[in-house]
Amino acid sequence: MRHNFDEIVPRQGTDCYKHTYLKDICGREDVLPMWVADMEFRTPEFVMEAIQNRLTQGILGYTCPSDGYYEAICQWNRSQYGLEVTREMINYIPGVVSGIFMSMLALTEKNDRILIMEPVYHPFRLVPQANGREVVMTTLRRGEDNFEMDFEAFEKDIKGCRMLILCNPHNPGGICWSAEELRKIAEICAREKVTVVSDEIHCDMLFKGRKHIPFASVSDTARRISITLQAPTKTFNLPGIVAAQMIIFDETLRSKVFRFVQGSDMDLGNILAFDCVKACYSEAGSEWKAEMLDYVDSNIDLLCERMASECPQIVPIRPQASFLVFLDCRALGMTQEELIRFFADKARICMNSGEMFGPSGVGYMRMNVACPRSMMSQAIDQIVEAVKNLQK
Repeated sequence: MRHNFDEIVPRQGTDCYKHTYLKDICGREDVLPMWVADMEFRTPEFVMEAIQNRLTQGILGYTCPSDGYYEAICQWNRSQYGLEVTREMINYIPGVVSGIFMSMLALTEKNDRILIMEPVYHPFRLVPQANGREVVMTTLRRGEDNFEMDFEAFEKDIKGCRMLILCNPHNPGGICWSAEELRKIAEICAREKVTVVSDEIHCDMLFKGRKHIPFASVSDTARRISITLQAPTKTFNLPGIVAAQMIIFDETLRSKVFRFVQGSDMDLGNILAFDCVKACYSEAGSEWKAEMLDYVDSNIDLLCERMASECPQIVPIRPQASFLVFLDCRALGMTQEELIRFFADKARICMNSGEMFGPSGVGYMRMNVACPRSMMSQAIDQIVEAVKNLQK
């Protein structure tokens, strides 16, 4: 392995979000920070080199996206997903959540209904609510291994909605939705005149031969009614560089949304973003990504194996994609607040409460496993010991 993912990179005192706010979240600071969804690995050297090359110019002036920026996005979609994207379909956006916000403002009005599938990434709920939209939550069904779509409930809940915010792959479940499932969503949404905003930020982080299927790729209908949001920031650990892209295939929909984005002056980008995207979507990026995924997958192996053998009360939902693992802790028999305090005070780990992802997340916690093996092993040791002490 060329890259050293075992390295401990000190982040205290760097204004790092996941350390700075530990006390606010957990009430204490002597805990392992395994909550915010960024990695504990160094940002790849090819990204840092791209930044350094730009800085040597000596002037941080207004900068436009280069031909290479657009070509990198088009080539990456073609090579990774067989998705043919052209330059005019792409617009820079300041983050995927911002893309959801702008899509919502461009296409819906106050009091319009927006559907989300819970449990799901919490800004899907918070952003519409903060902007006067009515959030309708359809519940994913808990299956044997993970959460599953309940199409009977979905068809009922989608009626009267203007927009669906889809998480593909799913966070926090780490699910890669199948082409059949996505096609069915497209058919239902087209019939109900619902636009689909597909958050695909985790699309590059797939394990064990899994394949990401872009929503827009499954049918002409899906292509016509959808907005695709992508970013390299999760995969290549540069979330502090605000860099994402909105891709819209349908010309009519594209004209309406891009006109809003550009008219809001929200697509100017920044001097580092375009170069970082280009660096990530390269051969070097492919190599780094493959090594990172192998390493994270081994962390997940370790977590699943040790929980099964030493702490069966906690069942990790094995993700098909992403470095986030949803832990099913319902067998501990705790309330959600007791669960949060147990992990913070007894196991000494800060994780996201499952309840923040919706009512179906009660009894769960979300764990970030993109960290050096030593940190992963320490976290598991602390969980096992804390659960053992419950039984004394």
